[in-house]
Amino acid sequence: MDQDPVELPIEDSLDLHSFRPQDVRSVVDEYLSAAHARGFTEVRLIHGRGIGVQRANVQAFLATHPLVAGYVDAPEERGGRGATLVRLRRA
Repeated sequence: MDQDPVELPIEDSLDLHSFRPQDVRSVVDEYLSAAHARGFTEVRLIHGRGIGVQRANVQAFLATHPLVAGYVDAPEERGGRGATLVRLRRA
């Protein structure tokens, strides 16, 4: 059964817990494009701590994304290794 696309509000962070692992790359790609278009220079992707698989997948994707100027694990008070801060290129 096909589902209609879900409109996401574009804020400075995106929690990836509610997305299926196979959808995360496309969700992150669309989110980064929308955040960049709205003028954000930094966003936070919340992928969870777990065993680090989702973190590794997200960060590998960020390393190749043309809108990403850089990324780091979030400081502990903003999620630590369970979140990644992403610096976006200027428009």
